[in-house]
Parts: sequence; C-alpha cells; structure tokens
Amino acid sequence: MASDKGPSTADATLSRRIEPWEFEAFFNPGELRKEACLLYEVKWGRSHKTWRYSGKNTTKHVEINFIEKFTSERHFSPPVSCSITWFLSWSPCWECARAVREFLSQHPAVTLVIYVARLFHHMDQQNRHGLRDLINSGVTIQIMRLSEYEHCWRNFVNYPPGEEGHWPRYPLLWTKLYALELHCIILSLPPCLTISRRCQNQLTFFRLTPQNCHYQMIPPHILLATELVQLPVTWR
Repeated sequence: MASDKGPSTADATLSRRIEPWEFEAFFNPGELRKEACLLYEVKWGRSHKTWRYSGKNTTKHVEINFIEKFTSERHFSPPVSCSITWFLSWSPCWECARAVREFLSQHPAVTLVIYVARLFHHMDQQNRHGLRDLINSGVTIQIMRLSEYEHCWRNFVNYPPGEEGHWPRYPLLWTKLYALELHCIILSLPPCLTISRRCQNQLTFFRLTPQNCHYQMIPPHILLATELVQLPVTWR
C-alpha cells in the first residue's frame, strides 16, 4: 500500500534522497544522458543497519568520488567485513573499473555488487575489457531490473505523498537487450547491440545483430528472452 505522506520526515536519509525527476532523468535506460548518478548502500559486519547515500559526477566520475570519500572518511578494520551495493546510471568506464579493482585489492574485506541502468560506450574494447576484469576480480555486475528500480525509488527518492508505488516502469525489452550485451562482454564476444539516437525527435534506437558466435556461446534462454532472436533450426 502506498504511503500518503511520502518518505518519513524522521528518515535519516531524507536529506540525501534525490528528486523523482532526477531519478527518471538519470536512470531511464532509453535516455543517453551524459552525466552519471550513483546510489549506494553500505553495510558493516553483522550490523543490520544500512547506510544510504547518493552521488553525481563532478570534475571526476562518480566511482572515483565514492572511493576518495569512502577511504577518507572510513577507518577500515581488517576483521570487519563491508558490503557495498551500487546502483549506477552508467556502467564504469575502463579507468574507473581499474580504480575500483585497486580499491578492492587494498581492502579485501570489502565486497561490491553493481547494478547498472545502461552500459557506458559498450562498443569500446577498453570499456568491455574493464568490465570483464571487474567481474573476474569478484565484483558482481548486473543490469537493473524492475525490482531494483522499485528498491531505489523507495529508498533513495524523495517521492511525493501517495507515490510510493509509482516508480517508473521502463520497457522490459531494454533491460533484456542490455543484459544480452553484458553476456557478450563477459564471454569476450563481439557486440551484438547497437544503440543510436536521432537528435531531431530525441528517440533512442536499439538494433540487435547477433552473429554465429553469439548463437554458439550465449545460453538460449538469454537470446530468446529478447523475443527478437530466433535460434537456428538444426535439421536431422
């Protein structure tokens, strides 16, 4: 049931929440907004308390801002584990991916899970390699699904009274296409997703062009989930 009052005024995270229009502008997978936004959760040890914050690009990318802020404000005690979850409007570029790996290597008690709304310049081989290196180093990277959008709306957005359940429902196809391309990256396959935008009407276009290697390497249910790919028929 939606709240009639919006987020509680006693909510300690209220001052750190972003506005609904910001969330929709930054995290819409069909919008190729240049700026990036990071919503993140931190849990320490066995504590049930979750610390929530948000960040945006400055002169540096949001991932670098997080690392610098986190390491300057927190004292790491080796026996205490730290679990971090990121909700990113763009996946990390290769330079940020390298910085994240260095941060994690210096703090082995820290684990990181990343949910992304879009893949940043996914045709760039350095960015693809950077994401693979992150995953190979133990970082979990997934495309945001409806459940993540709902979670972010309820916990990071200063939604209006009565709008608790009115988080944006973006087309599932976009999520499935990005998830398919992420599989291509993980498996070191060439891109199969092309994204373009027509400036005249501001529409974003997704084009899927799978090759034989995609059919051979990607699990069939991932390909079929897009409803745009038909698997080759083998005649016996």
